[in-house]
Amino acid sequence: MWLFLGVVVALQMYFVRELLAAFAMFAVAFAAIALMIASMYMLQKTWEATVARVWASRSGVMIAARHAVSAVEELTMRPFRRPNSGLAQSQ
Repeated sequence: MWLFLGVVVALQMYFVRELLAAFAMFAVAFAAIALMIASMYMLQKTWEATVARVWASRSGVMIAARHAVSAVEELTMRPFRRPNSGLAQSQ
Protein backbone atom coordinates (compact mmCIF):
# COMPACT_ATOMS: atom_id res chain seq x y z
CA MET A 1 0.00 0.00 0.00
CA TRP A 2 2.81 2.41 0.85
CA LEU A 3 4.47 1.64 -2.45
CA PHE A 4 1.22 2.39 -4.29
CA LEU A 5 0.81 5.71 -2.44
CA GLY A 6 4.45 6.58 -3.18
CA VAL A 7 3.90 5.89 -6.87
CA VAL A 8 0.71 8.03 -6.90
CA VAL A 9 2.51 10.95 -5.20
CA ALA A 10 5.49 10.62 -7.54
CA LEU A 11 3.19 10.62 -10.57
CA GLN A 12 1.40 13.72 -9.27
CA MET A 13 4.70 15.50 -8.76
CA TYR A 14 5.81 14.47 -12.25
CA PHE A 15 2.51 15.72 -13.73
CA VAL A 16 2.82 19.06 -11.92
CA ARG A 17 6.41 19.42 -13.10
CA GLU A 18 5.31 18.73 -16.69
CA LEU A 19 2.55 21.33 -16.42
CA LEU A 20 4.98 23.88 -15.03
CA ALA A 21 7.45 23.15 -17.83
CA ALA A 22 4.73 23.56 -20.47
CA PHE A 23 3.63 26.82 -18.83
CA ALA A 24 7.20 28.09 -18.85
CA MET A 25 7.60 27.26 -22.55
CA PHE A 26 4.35 29.04 -23.44
CA ALA A 27 5.36 32.04 -21.34
CA VAL A 28 8.71 32.29 -23.13
CA ALA A 29 7.04 31.97 -26.55
CA PHE A 30 4.45 34.62 -25.66
CA ALA A 31 7.17 36.96 -24.40
CA ALA A 32 9.14 36.51 -27.64
CA ILE A 33 6.09 37.30 -29.77
CA ALA A 34 5.21 40.30 -27.60
CA LEU A 35 8.79 41.57 -27.86
CA MET A 36 8.71 41.28 -31.66
CA ILE A 37 5.42 43.16 -31.89
CA ALA A 38 6.59 45.87 -29.49
CA SER A 39 9.86 46.34 -31.38
CA MET A 40 8.04 46.60 -34.73
CA TYR A 41 5.66 49.17 -33.22
CA MET A 42 8.55 51.23 -31.87
CA LEU A 43 10.38 51.05 -35.23
CA GLN A 44 7.25 52.27 -37.02
CA LYS A 45 6.74 55.16 -34.58
CA THR A 46 10.40 56.15 -34.87
CA TRP A 47 10.17 56.07 -38.66
CA GLU A 48 6.99 58.16 -38.54
CA ALA A 49 8.60 60.80 -36.32
CA THR A 50 11.72 60.89 -38.49
CA VAL A 51 9.73 61.37 -41.69
CA ALA A 52 7.64 64.13 -40.08
CA ARG A 53 10.78 65.88 -38.85
CA VAL A 54 12.51 65.67 -42.24
CA TRP A 55 9.34 66.85 -44.02
CA ALA A 56 9.09 69.88 -41.71
CA SER A 57 12.73 70.85 -42.19
CA ARG A 58 13.62 74.02 -44.08
CA SER A 59 16.44 72.58 -46.18
CA GLY A 60 16.54 73.33 -49.88
CA VAL A 61 16.06 69.71 -50.85
CA MET A 62 12.88 69.40 -48.82
CA ILE A 63 11.48 72.68 -50.17
CA ALA A 64 12.09 71.40 -53.71
CA ALA A 65 10.46 68.07 -52.81
CA ARG A 66 7.39 69.83 -51.42
CA HIS A 67 7.10 71.90 -54.61
CA ALA A 68 7.41 68.76 -56.72
CA VAL A 69 4.71 67.00 -54.70
CA SER A 70 2.33 69.94 -55.05
CA ALA A 71 3.03 70.09 -58.81
CA VAL A 72 2.24 66.40 -59.18
CA GLU A 73 -0.96 66.86 -57.16
CA GLU A 74 -2.02 69.69 -59.49
CA LEU A 75 -1.36 67.49 -62.52
CA THR A 76 -3.52 64.71 -61.10
CA MET A 77 -6.42 67.13 -60.59
CA ARG A 78 -6.55 68.11 -64.27
CA PRO A 79 -8.92 66.22 -66.58
CA PHE A 80 -7.45 63.92 -69.21
CA ARG A 81 -9.45 65.44 -72.07
CA ARG A 82 -10.42 68.97 -72.91
CA PRO A 83 -14.10 69.79 -72.34
CA ASN A 84 -14.79 70.48 -76.07
CA SER A 85 -12.86 67.57 -77.54
CA GLY A 86 -14.53 65.43 -80.21
CA LEU A 87 -14.45 62.21 -78.23
CA ALA A 88 -16.08 63.83 -75.23
CA GLN A 89 -18.91 65.32 -77.37
CA SER A 90 -19.74 62.04 -79.10
CA GLN A 91 -20.54 60.31 -75.83
